[in-house]
Amino acid sequence: MSDAKATKPMARRQWGRLIYRWTRSTLALIGLLMIVYHAGFGLSQITSPSMQPTLQGDESMNGDWVLSERVSFWFRQPRRWEVIALIDKEGTLVMKRVIGLPGERVSLVGDQIRISGQAIERPASLAGIKYLAIGNLFHDREVSCGDGFYVLGDDSKDSYDSRYEGPFERWRLRGRAWLIVGPGGRRGWVNP
Repeated sequence: MSDAKATKPMARRQWGRLIYRWTRSTLALIGLLMIVYHAGFGLSQITSPSMQPTLQGDESMNGDWVLSERVSFWFRQPRRWEVIALIDKEGTLVMKRVIGLPGERVSLVGDQIRISGQAIERPASLAGIKYLAIGNLFHDREVSCGDGFYVLGDDSKDSYDSRYEGPFERWRLRGRAWLIVGPGGRRGWVNP
């Protein structure tokens, strides 16, 4: 009988150690995942129609939830036609499409985008988007990007972008829009 009584406390201690190790490992993993998320990613909801049809949003908080990643910008500059997350002059996080890169000049003749005087061809997925020559692009004006990025919203008539604020400096960029995570029917890659 004494052996049976001795094994019960031993079994309890073993279970206690097992639960302690499992809890400690789980909390360490959660902590590591939180560090990775905060260092390399950001999740935001689209609350404006300025990037439609690529990203859906409205003032009623029913817009797309977009996961953006910061890691690629540690190794390279944003590329033309990518959708990026950036901070506007009011301090609001917005998402826009990169049109002009540092050192280039941007103009809009009709709905044809010109970079440093040369017409550029859009990807087939963006062929239906009509950009309007308003703001600093009015009357075929050419705007220098300087050290910044010239960005436009896909819904050109309803987008407060570089046509009004000018090129966005590198420090205002917060990441590359990567994945639409919700709502369910809209899940998919932003920059295929």
